[in-house]
Amino acid sequence: MQNGWIDLRSDTVTHPTPAMRTAMAEAPVGDDVYGDDPTVNALEEDGARLLGKEAALFVPSGTMGNQLALMTWVSRGDEVILGDACHIVAHEAGAAAILAGAQLRCLPAPDGRLSPPEVRRAIRTQDDIHQPRTGLLCLENAHSSGSAIPLDEMEALCSLVHGFGIPVHLDGARLFNAAEVLGVAPADLSGPADSVMVCLSKGLCAPVGSLLCGSRDFVRRARRNRKILGGGMRQAGILAAAGRIALRDMTRRLGEDHRAAADLAGALAAIPGLEVLPAPFRINMVFFRSDGLGLSDQALMDRLASAGILANPPEDGIMRLVTHYWVTPEDLRRTVEVFRSLSA
Repeated sequence: MQNGWIDLRSDTVTHPTPAMRTAMAEAPVGDDVYGDDPTVNALEEDGARLLGKEAALFVPSGTMGNQLALMTWVSRGDEVILGDACHIVAHEAGAAAILAGAQLRCLPAPDGRLSPPEVRRAIRTQDDIHQPRTGLLCLENAHSSGSAIPLDEMEALCSLVHGFGIPVHLDGARLFNAAEVLGVAPADLSGPADSVMVCLSKGLCAPVGSLLCGSRDFVRRARRNRKILGGGMRQAGILAAAGRIALRDMTRRLGEDHRAAADLAGALAAIPGLEVLPAPFRINMVFFRSDGLGLSDQALMDRLASAGILANPPEDGIMRLVTHYWVTPEDLRRTVEVFRSLSA
């Protein structure tokens, strides 16, 4: 519970932990644009090592990290292959067109899983002046649908496009959740991709920031693009200090959020009028149909708010609840009781 509310809207609502607040207050800092901030430098080294890459770049947000990857990999007019419901397509305000001048080739990807034959057919292989050049494949793991993509599927896709000399960027905003639920190391998931972005906020509780990782040359070029976007920060070590704790400590407890989500899903599935949607390798998210309750969306949200529960309204009859560090077992029991009362 935060600020008197049970906040299940997203894991983006997490506040920094007490340990993070102490580290932020005590962090040694410098001018990061000059490369003088020791805490930022240490965070970037931590992230690169953990993800098996040569270098990393601290950026204010996951969206900036993804867009920097596109700006750095592709030329204007190049085509980017990616899933039709991925974050870059659905939640980044058309930035790929505005910033990178990229054309998006969106393919069906149920639960974020692209089909290798579909990807192969989408690759532009002819030197035809009428066609855009295929410049990049973007993957997302874990997907915003709440599902992690198995490592062997990622490896197959990366191997396919690498055979055509096409790089791969991985939107790993919740990569550590995916690694936890799949039982693999974070570097295993980032390894097949040429660049990867990971968020330090969300389930890791840092207040601000993401890391964009790749080769030293890629990060050097991305750093220049970060400056173009106004992302060159000064004494950013105050923020990076929380990010170091996120990587060191908070990645180790994500299994607790996954187990809490599984318990919540099981309890909600037993309530008449709710239909929990199953999915393989589900992370800290529960999706369910709520239209069986017989309430309008507004009435449902009003009833939840009156009980002290924050949630996002249903989309096409489907709700999402997200567990995180600041949601307790008692919070979830109370949530189940409220939904049970709505079905009565």
